[in-house]
Amino acid sequence: MFACGILLELVLWIIAPGISAQRGATPPISDPAQALEETLTAACRHDEAAFANHLTSDNAQAYRALTQERRVALLKRFVLLEDPGKPLLSTLDGRNVVRCEATSVTSEMRFGATEMRENLAFIPVSVPEGVETQSVRFGLVRESGQWKLLSLGLLLLDIPALRRQWEESDLQARERSAIATLRKVSGALKSYQIAYGNLPETLEQLGPPTQDGASPEAAGLLDSAQAKGLAGGYRLRYAIVPVGEENESERNRAAGFSLAATPVVYGKDGRRSFFLDSGGTLRGADKNGAVATTDDPTVEGDETRH
Repeated sequence: MFACGILLELVLWIIAPGISAQRGATPPISDPAQALEETLTAACRHDEAAFANHLTSDNAQAYRALTQERRVALLKRFVLLEDPGKPLLSTLDGRNVVRCEATSVTSEMRFGATEMRENLAFIPVSVPEGVETQSVRFGLVRESGQWKLLSLGLLLLDIPALRRQWEESDLQARERSAIATLRKVSGALKSYQIAYGNLPETLEQLGPPTQDGASPEAAGLLDSAQAKGLAGGYRLRYAIVPVGEENESERNRAAGFSLAATPVVYGKDGRRSFFLDSGGTLRGADKNGAVATTDDPTVEGDETRH
């Protein structure tokens, strides 16, 4: 539903920025309503290049630096359309109306009267939804003769901050994925030990089976990447922890192990390093890319089971 989304979802994505001059080659737009109309039209079409041209310089630069997936995701949230839509422009009582028609959803944005304050302009936009109408106030700023999108409601659009939030979210997701992989590898090692009476010498022995089926050399307990010690942006280390049993068979069956995961590129793939023992205790800390050990604090909370 477009109405609730433009009022609720965008607010979650917007925080305060700095404003700087933008160098643009497009012809000046003297009417802020026309600029907003073109901005919403670009968002409707999922036209990334055109949308960037309607952002302030800092936001435009940060938007272009996003991955293509992230750029499209922002446009989707801007108009709440999963697929590119067809914009239809009209007027009502002398004011702009932008309709965006997608496969199964149509949104309509009706402009109110523009309020001017020197280099700032504010335009209320109403979005009919059944018998109800939601309203949101767009702010624009004049930069080098161009009107650029500045704010939604009382909050300023800050794509550089949004980019940092996304990067932090991705980093945390990779850390959670590394924890999940450690636990999966731990389970595979225990299964191998039960099946073959000892732990494998390397993780590669847990990898995909050959055409002849599972064997101690290719047990089929992990995928090929995990068997090579890779977990997304993390690198795994495995070590056997021997016990003091006199009987060799008992030693093999009772042996423990340790697993460690470190980010391949510290600060990008992850910050924390992790250590998991065969008893299931997970430890982790920001080690600046170094290997975690038994001296590091335990990792508490739900993330240890994700």
